[in-house]
Amino acid sequence: MELGLSSEDLAFQRELRRFFETEYPAVLKDKIRAGQRLTKADHILSQQALQCRGWLGMVWPKAHGGPGWTEVQRYVFESELERAGAANIIPMAVIYIGPVLINFGTAEQQQRWLPNILNSTEFWAQGYSEPESGSDLASLSMTAISDGDDYIISGSKIWTSLGQWADWIFCLVRTSREEHKQAGITFLCVDMHSPGVCVHPIIAMNGAHELNRVSFDNVRVPKTNRIGDEGRGWYYANVLLGSERISYAHIGKKKADLKRLKHIAAECRGDQTASMLDDPLFASKLASIEIRVDIVEVSVLRALSGELKPAAISALKIQCTECAQVITELYLDVLGRACTAFPDLNDPQWANQLGSTPAIGAKASDNYFFERSQSIYGGTNEIQKNIIWKALNKG
Repeated sequence: MELGLSSEDLAFQRELRRFFETEYPAVLKDKIRAGQRLTKADHILSQQALQCRGWLGMVWPKAHGGPGWTEVQRYVFESELERAGAANIIPMAVIYIGPVLINFGTAEQQQRWLPNILNSTEFWAQGYSEPESGSDLASLSMTAISDGDDYIISGSKIWTSLGQWADWIFCLVRTSREEHKQAGITFLCVDMHSPGVCVHPIIAMNGAHELNRVSFDNVRVPKTNRIGDEGRGWYYANVLLGSERISYAHIGKKKADLKRLKHIAAECRGDQTASMLDDPLFASKLASIEIRVDIVEVSVLRALSGELKPAAISALKIQCTECAQVITELYLDVLGRACTAFPDLNDPQWANQLGSTPAIGAKASDNYFFERSQSIYGGTNEIQKNIIWKALNKG
């Protein structure tokens, strides 16, 4: 499917392609192509390169330092970034908390935090899930007790992506106990360097340190760090979650992955005489996922233009994550035994550990294991199905 772009959007697309080919740091594209894990310094370099063109705050209006793009321009930008093999923007600051600050924060809060997000001097984490809450976000129990001009917060957050890099964390905390469990939740920003905050690493099955548990032991937080009104955190969180679930689309990456998969399949011999592309079963699976990605692309564009209701966004989240998982499964089908090698991918020279085994197999396995989490984070797919069911019952 080809997106029908205006002449202005086509010119913008050409500008983006020139930028990623000639101005974006080649060292980062090389590291990503080689399957090396990016460091915090790498992400800072990437984000600063984008901000040199005023593009980092891609979903922000011009009044707050963003490019003020249309929905189509944002989509084209994300697609070209992924097509070029550049580093994705870490979403917690730019895509999640940034719009919340712009829409619900005070002028002082905006002045305090937004510039540091754009210049990449402060990183953010998201504090939603809790150890005993599972996917039921409304059952959170981390408390925030009023004490003069401060709150004193205690509890834990878990599955905190890149919390080890964060300077700030935005949390949902319970400021009161109400009959309706969504009430009494407040949206609070916490300095990660505050006394009583501790980050506990969670190492994933692929050896990556991306997740953490963050504990809060009587941490004192100024009330000036509260976003909006006390007890309205559930509303602000759901505004954020809508943007978060759209951000999982990554259509450009899916298309780039499929293009590479077809190239690999053309070189692989399923029965020693024909390429995998000639295998009817594999060809059927490949055609099916290509169609699904095209359908998701149309839905993403509708979501960005505001056409979709919250339940439809939940359905889109399910489709996006399932497509990503299917693509990684097809890589395993093609590469077969090469995917059973498990080098230490934290070592920048991990490919040297493989001998004659193709390095792409190890990376395919790593991607497969990572993408298992897509149907969990941002609200499990089961939770999304509950949202859809409730909406259908109301209808």
